[in-house]
Amino acid sequence: MSTVAEIEAVLPKLTTEQLQQIERAVHKQFLQRADGVIYKDKYGVVTESDLIASADEAFQAYDQAEADDTKRRTR
Repeated sequence: MSTVAEIEAVLPKLTTEQLQQIERAVHKQFLQRADGVIYKDKYGVVTESDLIASADEAFQAYDQAEADDTKRRTR
């Protein structure tokens, strides 16, 4: 089994505090690598991947709302 798969398998078993600790460690790695870091403040780090995921979520919500509106108008 790969290390990533092992990590993913154990994540659901961790407490919230442990997950927060893991998140800080991952963000620290991003900062040390300076790879795709867009923004950093006392609340955390925002990476290119975070922005892409947020934009994708927003576009999906917009597309769904537009589809729902189209269905209402065609009835």
